[in-house]
Amino acid sequence: MVLADLGRKITSAIRSLNSATVINEEALDNMLKEISRALIEADVNVKLVKQLRDNVKAAIDFEDMASGLNKRKMIQSAVFKELVNLVDAGVKCYQPSKGKSNIIMFVGLQGSGKTTTCTKLAYYYQKRGWKTALVCADTYRAGAYDQLKQNATKARIPFYGSYTEIDPVIIAADGVEKFKAEKFEIIIVDTSGRHMQADSLFEEMLQVSNAVTPDNVIFVMDASIGQACEEQARAFKEKVDVGAVIITKLDSHAKGGCALSAIIEGLVEKVEQLKLENNEELISKKEGKFTLRDMYEQKTSKIKYNENWPN
Repeated sequence: MVLADLGRKITSAIRSLNSATVINEEALDNMLKEISRALIEADVNVKLVKQLRDNVKAAIDFEDMASGLNKRKMIQSAVFKELVNLVDAGVKCYQPSKGKSNIIMFVGLQGSGKTTTCTKLAYYYQKRGWKTALVCADTYRAGAYDQLKQNATKARIPFYGSYTEIDPVIIAADGVEKFKAEKFEIIIVDTSGRHMQADSLFEEMLQVSNAVTPDNVIFVMDASIGQACEEQARAFKEKVDVGAVIITKLDSHAKGGCALSAIIEGLVEKVEQLKLENNEELISKKEGKFTLRDMYEQKTSKIKYNENWPN
């Protein structure tokens, strides 16, 4: 799988500092080249990769470093922070509230896997004790309602749709109203697949959104479209308030760079073992003073580092 492979390559690049005899500009460049190559192979935007490299190099000034500082740890900390910045939108993730109806609307391109993903998310919440329901507002694709009905029945999730009503706005509004009256906590609305060039479908999407006033809009994209997702996502965002992205079919395509956040959790766990957040005082020592306490902290942190960092 592309994300697992990307995670291994990034971890391997960070580990390469362990085998470096001297931690200098050359060692830093070699590590950044490996990370950049891994990101570009995973179809991460070249501009973002270059920005990451530049930011790390700007944060590491070998000439200005006081002697005795743990350069390996400082470099790894800088790389880790830039990887997080690469995927952190700076916005708190949507969290549904217990005891009220939370409406989640799905949008995306045709064939991206919205209907299947809707059922998966509904099942996810259902298994965690939420009262969950599905609404099929996709009247454009033949068999859309049958697919959602089959998936929902198998997962034992209540659903709403119509074989006779052709207006998705009416179906969405009626379905949401029905499940609200029945005190459902998670109401997921599936909509027709659409493309940014289909103006009429985009207008329809806006009408559905206005009718159900969703608490969260999820944009579903197929990993195979690669960097084209940026343009599509922007078009959807300009029409409705997209608050989250789900990327599908990552196991069948190498262009998963836009889902870099999926590997960050594992990387966070590895880097957190180094307790980098507790070394701000050490990292900020650039005035050239180095005490016995500093030396002690360096020795003990190095022992912990060697024990915790994966072989």
